[in-house]
Amino acid sequence: MTNALTEQTLGSLACLIPGATRVFRQYKLDFCCGGSTRLRDAAQQRGLDTEAIAAELAALSGDSATEPDWRDEPTADLIEHILERFHERHRDQLPELIRLANRVEQVHGNKADCPTGLAEHLWCMQQELESHMLKEEQILFPMLRRDSQLPQTQGPIAVMRYEHDQHGTALARLAELTNDITPPANACNTWRALYSGLEELRGDLMQHIHLENNILFVRASAN
Repeated sequence: MTNALTEQTLGSLACLIPGATRVFRQYKLDFCCGGSTRLRDAAQQRGLDTEAIAAELAALSGDSATEPDWRDEPTADLIEHILERFHERHRDQLPELIRLANRVEQVHGNKADCPTGLAEHLWCMQQELESHMLKEEQILFPMLRRDSQLPQTQGPIAVMRYEHDQHGTALARLAELTNDITPPANACNTWRALYSGLEELRGDLMQHIHLENNILFVRASAN
């Protein structure tokens, strides 16, 4: 079974196995923007033990899902879930993270491990993500609700995929600024709260992109 899993793409495994996304985040495997990459290839690129990861996934495969299998749910329900679970959540997350990042930089700016530039980077992420979500809410999602396979959806979907790649690049820069979101041993409570929130943001944004790239957009491009 594990050999069969290694030949599947990260995106398909994320859809198929409850808990797979947690494993992928643990090993820093990009299942959202890099969802079309086979597990074997993705693991080899990072120098990881492919069979060990596949064994972890196989152990999860019998678990019950904690949420619906969105591949089987109506398009309108999936869109509503994305709006409520991710769009609204991102709008709550980023202002507070920017506030915390500004505080950490102001108080600890003289320390070598201070994430200098983080607040500005988060502000840029907020602007780009807000623009992206508005395009989905005002243009693409209404089209998909009417008919998930309208030919005219392909142009907007291509733009959204491109912007998802940009979000992935922004997450990579976020990791660079924060030592992969790892606070120093002597970090204050504000610093630790900031990094806890950043970890949540990263997980939410990756899951958000995964549901769109690997399920919603694939469905719209099926015919």
